[in-house]
Amino acid sequence: MVSRRTLLLGGTAAAATALAFSRPAESSGGHSPYFAGLNTLLRKNGIDRPVLLIDLDRLDRNIDRVIKSAKTGTPRTFRIVAKSVPSPALIDYIAKRAGTESVMVFHRPFIQELAQLRPQSDLLLGKPMPVAAVDTFYKQHKGPFDPSRQLQWLVDSDARLAQYLQWAKGQGQRLRINLEIDVGLHRGGFTGPAAAAQVLRVIAANPEQLAFSGFMGYDAHIMGLPGMLAQREVPKVKARYAAFVDMLAREFPQLHQGPLTFNGAGSPTFRHHETGSHLNDISVGTALLKPSHYDLPVLADFEPAAFIATPVLKRHANTGVPTMEWLSGPMVAWNSNSADILFAYGGNWLADPESPAGVSKAGLYTSSNQEGYLAAKGVTLAPDDFLFLRPTQSEAVLLQFGDLVGIRGGKVECRWPVLESHI
Repeated sequence: MVSRRTLLLGGTAAAATALAFSRPAESSGGHSPYFAGLNTLLRKNGIDRPVLLIDLDRLDRNIDRVIKSAKTGTPRTFRIVAKSVPSPALIDYIAKRAGTESVMVFHRPFIQELAQLRPQSDLLLGKPMPVAAVDTFYKQHKGPFDPSRQLQWLVDSDARLAQYLQWAKGQGQRLRINLEIDVGLHRGGFTGPAAAAQVLRVIAANPEQLAFSGFMGYDAHIMGLPGMLAQREVPKVKARYAAFVDMLAREFPQLHQGPLTFNGAGSPTFRHHETGSHLNDISVGTALLKPSHYDLPVLADFEPAAFIATPVLKRHANTGVPTMEWLSGPMVAWNSNSADILFAYGGNWLADPESPAGVSKAGLYTSSNQEGYLAAKGVTLAPDDFLFLRPTQSEAVLLQFGDLVGIRGGKVECRWPVLESHI
């Protein structure tokens, strides 16, 4: 019979073995060749602050992937989502390579600026705006951009259309109206063809003030569902969209005339509309830069093209928690990846360390001024070197660094100002 003492010793040994195997493995070394080249490039160019880098070669290949998809099956217009690539010059670059002037806009100041800087653009609102935004746009608008032909306001309810109609009558303007439809994700918009028909009757009855321009049914958040549910939902989304288009053709043939914008999709779902879809206009933005939240099977061939580069300001041994410095020894003994702490220029971005491998955020030192990071002794990163982070998303993040820095072939090729957040 096994004694109680033997059982206890055996259990302790097993626990110690399990604990040893769960101990984090050390990650040492320097930048990968790709990031080592970027580090050299940035130091050579005297860059002394955090910057947002755009790899133009990777961007080109991502643009080409979207173009190929848009031409598969019934051709669809590639509409660039401005909030995801919020720089007029970056939008110009994408538009030229893709052969499109269609842009989706989510922010009234962006409408204002793009109308001035890119007067050739066809702009579609990606969310409904307060009637005050309509009023402000027209009061401030100058230049050749013609909103009566080139701007589509998004309407999601009877009440909003009534506001727009009243404004248009008072100002003597004619507004192009695109209707937001709910394709099953319940983010707002008209829930069925019958609800949209009521609004279409109002549009048809007021041709001097309102012009119907199409439907917008965003479906990108389908990919937030578990895999099997997402796959089952795709044909349902297409069928819901088709019901609106069929109703339009059947009940409002006078509005089903000329070029209409049947917009939908999004970066995670645009490829699902290559077959069996009524869309003639797809919205894509974030996939072009592929931040980490878009590491999805459907975008597996897309390449990360945007990185934050921030100078390392300080590095020293990890002295543990302030006032409890004695914890330093046990912490490092358990996880050698916390042996050193380094502080970078700026921080608290929606981004995670990308290179060198093994660097991690030090939660105790979360800061927008000098964020702290942990690393093993063997991580070769010194003050004045650059730490590279990969954004988790592109919208908002790209607006935090001033000019975007475009790189290609080991050189800084361009510096692109971002859109103004307030005008």
